[in-house]
Amino acid sequence: MDQRVETALGEAFPDRSVDRTFGVGPSWNGANETVGVAFADGGRAFCKVAADGDGSRIARELAVLRYLGAERSVAGPAVLAGDPDASVPYLVTAPVPGRELLGVWEDAGDERREALLRRVGATLAALHAERFDRHAEIVGGRVGEDGAPSLALDPAPWPDVLRATIERTREIGTSERLADHYDAAFDCVEANRDRLEGAPAALLHGDVAKPNLFVADEGEAGGSHGRGDDAGPDGIVPIDWELAHVGDPARDLVRAEDQLLNGFDSRGPERYADALYRGYRDRAGGLPPGFAERRPVYEVVRMLGRSGFIDQWTTYLDEPLESLVDRADAELRARLDAV
Repeated sequence: MDQRVETALGEAFPDRSVDRTFGVGPSWNGANETVGVAFADGGRAFCKVAADGDGSRIARELAVLRYLGAERSVAGPAVLAGDPDASVPYLVTAPVPGRELLGVWEDAGDERREALLRRVGATLAALHAERFDRHAEIVGGRVGEDGAPSLALDPAPWPDVLRATIERTREIGTSERLADHYDAAFDCVEANRDRLEGAPAALLHGDVAKPNLFVADEGEAGGSHGRGDDAGPDGIVPIDWELAHVGDPARDLVRAEDQLLNGFDSRGPERYADALYRGYRDRAGGLPPGFAERRPVYEVVRMLGRSGFIDQWTTYLDEPLESLVDRADAELRARLDAV
């Protein structure tokens, strides 16, 4: 067992013995480490530790999960233990019901995939119904006067919050080979402040990828010790909330489409994107106000999911680094031109 994980579990569960830990699949986040935990008493959990000792991401995710746990319309994993201020900041959550969307997707045909995407779209719409007076970074949690958990926020204009999320992408990125792309994204946000500042303020997940979504009515592969019947009306349970923030719901939608459907510099089938947006519109009554106007800016920011992890993409696509660098540069230029 990794020493950091051992330290965290020893603090969180001093009276429980760990039988083993196990991997949970590849991660492109170099700042954290997450493992599955099998306890000697038969229980299971998932433990995330801050590999760099920075507890801010743990504090954010812990606060959001407690907030969602207060009978919100979207469920997250149940919190078993967590301490962002520990010597090794950690968060331990229960397994969620169902199967990871990635596995369900691979087994599904076109009609089933479209149905799944409509459910994801509806789940995002339900999440984005959590509205706030101002855009903000989430810095932790607090308990309100009524005893209910709430979010501790650091309010700022949306372009500044968006810039902060770009900085976080850089923090967890695994390559500086295309560091100039971050500067281009910053410049794009600054040049379009007027376009961005009128955006609504909603709770965003920030990392809507197939491995971060569980389909609650697809068996019990994810474990049955989680939220169970509290999975939400669409049966989709998002995990991994450390990039959550209060921002423009259009940004979450653009990122979700990209992570769920698109390749390195190609778009997925249009019918799949239509299904995602149809599910969103059916629940929300329409797309976020100003979606089409602000979308090109978020397409530029989304390029950092390639640029900051270009070494990971090299392995994934089995292509030489220089080839992918050239393609990424060309794609960024095209997106900047679209703005």
